[in-house]
Amino acid sequence: MDDTKKPALRQIERAPQQTTAAEKFAELSSRSPTEQQYRTAQERRAEGKALRGEVPREAHGGWKPPKGRRNPIELLIESDQGRLPSLIPIRHGRMLQSPFAFYRGSAALMAADLAHTPISGLKVQACGDAHLSNFGGFATPERNLIFDINDFDETLPAPWEWDIKRLAASVVLAGRHLTLSESESARAAVATARAYREHIADYASMRALEVWYDRIDVERFIAAMPKEAREFVKERIEKTLARTIPEYDYPKLVEHHGTLPRIKDNPPLIFHPTAEEAPQLKSGYVEGIALYRESLPVHVRVLFDRFYLADLVVKAVGVGSVGTICSVGLLLAADNDPLFLQVKEARPSVLEPYAGKSVFDNHGERVVVGQRLMQASSDIFLGWTRGAERSSGLRDMYVRQLRDMKITAEIEGWDFNILRAYTRMCAWALARAHARSGDAAMISGYMGSGETFDDAIGEFAVEYADQAERDYRAFVRAAREKKFEVMLEA
Repeated sequence: MDDTKKPALRQIERAPQQTTAAEKFAELSSRSPTEQQYRTAQERRAEGKALRGEVPREAHGGWKPPKGRRNPIELLIESDQGRLPSLIPIRHGRMLQSPFAFYRGSAALMAADLAHTPISGLKVQACGDAHLSNFGGFATPERNLIFDINDFDETLPAPWEWDIKRLAASVVLAGRHLTLSESESARAAVATARAYREHIADYASMRALEVWYDRIDVERFIAAMPKEAREFVKERIEKTLARTIPEYDYPKLVEHHGTLPRIKDNPPLIFHPTAEEAPQLKSGYVEGIALYRESLPVHVRVLFDRFYLADLVVKAVGVGSVGTICSVGLLLAADNDPLFLQVKEARPSVLEPYAGKSVFDNHGERVVVGQRLMQASSDIFLGWTRGAERSSGLRDMYVRQLRDMKITAEIEGWDFNILRAYTRMCAWALARAHARSGDAAMISGYMGSGETFDDAIGEFAVEYADQAERDYRAFVRAAREKKFEVMLEA
């Protein structure tokens, strides 16, 4: 860190935290539109700029573990509580694959760390887990392919800085995973922060409806990619568009026992639950389906009512989500008219201990509302319910379509130019999502038009990536010492 920046940062570190992040913006979030005094975009930019006096932009640079920082292994093992015991070793095995994989599965650890970093006091509907693998392509209800955030398990109103810091640190870890130079990894992180700042400034000057209607479609995404990568991207998109559920996914996932279709078992990753694992199995999930149906808009219920539940399995997905209840349901309207729905457990957000509790009683509803608020367009079957009982009560769940023209990032083989271009797109999507729920003018006023904020986030990203790698090495040592069970997949 530049010596000229150290005094200000140390002063902030020494200053006692008078309020939590949630308390700091509680007044803003409690105001109704009629109670808020009209202010022009220029006035709001000025208010954002004034916040630098309390929290200088340079203060976001660098990372130093706070005194009394929780043992990362204890915190991660604590996050295993309530998960399916048979799947927890798979989660650990996936996190052991690399520091980048570990980072993907340790959102709870970074949330605890982010609570000790400076915040401007401005809130947005935060993703809560905005690493670069949680962005991708998917189909809108109009069957157009767009690029956006695609994971909202941890979404909650929270400081906007937390999302951009998690994204930037993931860029550095991805760069190291790709064996890019340290300079290239750091430059990609700075470019990510710069893209976020520039797009927030753009959204600050747009009309409210223009922000709401804006989306990153296929053409905009391809145009942003390096020339040498565009043909590959086009080919992958074309393959995705050509795939249909009846012709591709249905034969791949389903087998017939006589005339009865069943999803294929592939234990321990895909299996049919027992009555103990799914208490609603005997009743045919009638109550859960009814509650989910009520969460859908009335016009979508008409479509949903054409389908009946044919089968349901438990499936291990992702990295951080492994061990939580995740089911795949096969619904049929006719013999060759399938619908696959993913039913996923929604636990309390990892941000909750630091940003405040959700206003929703059902965490499935928290996820759905957050997703609809942040995404340019969401799945028509997005809804929530409650599922199988556990010792602490009912499991909150949310529902969405499975593999609906989804494209995820496969970073293996990327060079610096592709990484930088892709992460800039992630920053664009994040800025658009934040502009929908937060005050883009105030955030833009705080960041300014220069590179001060970009450099600070880049510095944080490098130093926090170092922290994540230290935590990963501690995780590897703990696995070797058999402090937890591990299952490595072939």
